[in-house]
Amino acid sequence: MSTRLLDHVRLQLKEIQESGLYKSERIIDSPQSVEITLEDGRKVLNFCANNYLGLASHPRVIEAAHRALDRWGYGMASVRFICGTQGIHKKLEKTIAEFLHCEDAILYAACFDANGGIFEPFFGPEDVIISDALNHASLIDGIRLTKARRLVYAHADMTDLEAKLQEAQSARFRAIVTDGVFSMDGDYAPLDQIVALARKYDATVIVDDSHATGFVGATGRGTPEKFGVLGQVDLITGTLGKALGGAMGGFIAGPAPLIDFLRQRSRPYLFSNSLSPIIAGTAAEIFSWLSETTELRDRLEENTRYFRQELTRAGFDIKPGDHPIVPIMLYDAVVAHRFAEALLQEGIYVIGFSYPVVPKGQARIRVQLSAAHTREHIDKAIAAFQKVGLSLGILRNIPA
Repeated sequence: MSTRLLDHVRLQLKEIQESGLYKSERIIDSPQSVEITLEDGRKVLNFCANNYLGLASHPRVIEAAHRALDRWGYGMASVRFICGTQGIHKKLEKTIAEFLHCEDAILYAACFDANGGIFEPFFGPEDVIISDALNHASLIDGIRLTKARRLVYAHADMTDLEAKLQEAQSARFRAIVTDGVFSMDGDYAPLDQIVALARKYDATVIVDDSHATGFVGATGRGTPEKFGVLGQVDLITGTLGKALGGAMGGFIAGPAPLIDFLRQRSRPYLFSNSLSPIIAGTAAEIFSWLSETTELRDRLEENTRYFRQELTRAGFDIKPGDHPIVPIMLYDAVVAHRFAEALLQEGIYVIGFSYPVVPKGQARIRVQLSAAHTREHIDKAIAAFQKVGLSLGILRNIPA
């Protein structure tokens, strides 16, 4: 291999390490849950997983996975249009569509693949795609795969979005693309206003609702439900790998003709193996469960309210909102990573986020609450944050 390339990469890695931004992977020696065991045997509380509903190792989920394995097997060893589609795949697609009030849905290996495969089939040089400035990397990469003209509007700024829509009026098709929930800040796209602008300017609305499906909105139907536009968003992408069991898998839901066209032209769908039937069967059971009761999302909502309230009372600078993503702003990258390491010594598993994951000067600890967290878990985390905040000089005192 070229030694020049190796030397270049080694130098880049050294610079990342010396800047304090190197991302080490901690090894977990237990199932994913709110209480986990690290490789060295330490037991800690997990406050940074996307396990919003606590389903990643829930007994009902594990039982459903065993049933799916016994009934459908381990894997398909094929893409969908050759010999990789089973009844369980079609059942899950129908279930997702009904849950989200859409006509049809299509499965992908991950939401990154869904976002990578949603734009190129529909949009070309005659079209304009208008993207929120803070959209997820997978949306950005998917848009880059097209030859469409790309415009970026200031984050959640409807005045700027309207200006971009006016600029794009000569295009054949216009699409507005946004995250439903922005994963670093835990804030929402104002979908009611976006849908209204889309109607005014004849645009298609595409929303990645990965950090919302299953728990945002009164019955967990996501940001469209929260903003009163359920059934009015044209295309919704999402993941099975966060609140919905935490394994793998993504999807796109929307009008039947558009979903059918994706089956014909979406490259990540056409040229990737079918989703494992274990995941498909388990996810179908989870959607059925969430249609029966809102108990889990209600518990998550209460946990989120309590944690945000108490951490704010303690004096931390957190991004306002009501989402279980809670950014504790520290601003300095090195401080954020030191803070996370100190919390680990207190039995709280979190990660420091810094550039390039967030903008320079916006380093933070991103806490994610789960329905599986008990009040005792949350109180322990709050006490640990206070202790470390005082020791690192982030807090001057603890309010009475």
